[in-house]
This record gives sequence, C-alpha cells and structure tokens, in this order.
Amino acid sequence: MSQAQQSALTRQRIRSAWTFLIPMLFILLCVAGWPLARTIWFSFTDANLNSMSSAKFIGLDNYFGEYGLFATGKSFVEDLWGASIWNTLKFSFWSVTLETILGVIVALVLNAEFRGRAWVRAAVLVPWAIPTIVSAKMWGWMLHDQFGVVNSTLMSLGLITQNVAWVADPDLSLFTVVLVDVWKTTPFMALLILAALQMLPKDCYEAAQVDGIHPIRVFFKVTLPLIKPALMVAVIFRLLDALRVFDLIYVLTSNTRQTISMSGYVRKEMIDNGNVGFGSAAATVLFLIIGMCTIAYMKFGKVKVES
Repeated sequence: MSQAQQSALTRQRIRSAWTFLIPMLFILLCVAGWPLARTIWFSFTDANLNSMSSAKFIGLDNYFGEYGLFATGKSFVEDLWGASIWNTLKFSFWSVTLETILGVIVALVLNAEFRGRAWVRAAVLVPWAIPTIVSAKMWGWMLHDQFGVVNSTLMSLGLITQNVAWVADPDLSLFTVVLVDVWKTTPFMALLILAALQMLPKDCYEAAQVDGIHPIRVFFKVTLPLIKPALMVAVIFRLLDALRVFDLIYVLTSNTRQTISMSGYVRKEMIDNGNVGFGSAAATVLFLIIGMCTIAYMKFGKVKVES
C-alpha cells in the first residue's frame, strides 16, 4: 500500500471515529456540560431557593468575600467548610490505602488455583454489588449502640465491656465510615487487580521457581512492577470516587461535623440552608479538586515498565 493510500485510509478512519463520537459528545454536553456551566455561573451569584430567577452577580464573594469559603477573617480549621475538606481528605486517604492493600491480597488469593475458586470469586463481589444506600443502612443497624449485632458479638467475646456508639461517637464515627467503605469497595479493587494478574506471562514465574526465588521477592520484583499500570488506574478511580463521597456518610452519620464531606457540605448549603450560590461555589471547588487529581494522574501516572 502506497503512502497516499495509507494517508487516505487514516483520514477515513478519523472521519468514522468522529461520526461515532459526535452524538455521544453532544449528549454528554447536554447532560453534564450544561448543569456544570450553570453551577459555575451560580457560584458567582447570590442565588437562593426562593429567588433563583432574580439572582445577582456578586463576583468572587462566595469564594473570598467576608463570609466566603476562603475568607481571610475566619478560622479555616474551625469552619465547617474546612472540616468538610479535612474529613474528605482523611476519608479518601485511608479508604483508598486500605482498599488497595486488601484488594491486592484478595486478588492474589483469587488468582491462585484451588477448588471452588469460581464460587469464592462470586462471593467476594457481593459487597460491591449491594447498592451503597442499602449497605449503609444495613451497617447502621448492625452498628447500633443498643441493638446492633456488632456490639452483641464483641460483648460475647469479651472484647468490649460496654456498648460502643460506633457512628455517634465523634472519635469513632469517621473511622467506622472508612471501615464500611473498605468492606464495600475492596472487591472493586480486587477485580481490577485480578484482571491485571491474569494477563501476566507465566514464563517469568516458572523461571523464578526454578531459580528458587522466594515468592515474596517475586511479588515485589516481578508482579508488582508488571501490574503497576492497572493498579494506578484502580487507585485513581477509587480516589475520584472517594473525594465525592456523600451517600454512605449521610446515611450512617447524618453529616455530623466529624464526618461531613465536601459533597455533604454542598448539599447542606444548597438544600438545607437554601444558599444555591454559596453551595454552587463549594461544588465548583470540589469539581476543581477532582479535575486537578485527574490531570495530575494523566501527567505523572504514566508508568513505563523497563524491559
């Protein structure tokens, strides 16, 4: 095939690709782009639920004004907005870290050959298949300080001497939410990592076994570098999901100060307080944080495996 024919074929493929992409991009623009643009616009206004149509442009007051999100005259640490950012960051760090470690362990177990492996794989996916609202309500009943099965079991084993208010105690509530999220989302991480493990070449493991290399050393020197690209994809997916957590925290703790997330803060301002403009500003900041995480991953997350 000549160079001219190759160029014509390439242009034809590009046109075909755009033919299929344009309808999807148009629908995405209508479904996501327009609401996002409206949210950003409202963040520069004093809109509220009672006067949406008569909202006035106030510039950056919702961000840096006297009562803005980043006002210089107030304590950011003691402010509810600052608490929501700190809670979201702590929740994201601990949940993603624990889910990654446990996901790797579960994936390694499921990747081994043993009888009944298919049934175990199906059972592991059950927590992930349960809707978040359902699992949060289920764990809320199980963790109830008076009638929950968790306290009853721990009391019968002698591990605690009195009932523990897992979701009401300010010192335990965020920790409890993290554990529930780890229980639910670890199967998702394990599934992605398992897919990467099943694509690894077998010859390198056979050579390591012949050479008598310890399995732990094989994991860190062979397995981990090879699955690192897939692992980073799984981590960024979970990180973006954790940064916008809302339903799990809202159902378990009703957005207390110790657990409220950034999404919970947006909901509180827009729905409970009716401050659409101020809540839109908080939503825009959350969008920018998630966007920066995505850009950082695209820039620094390209992993090259050395041959």
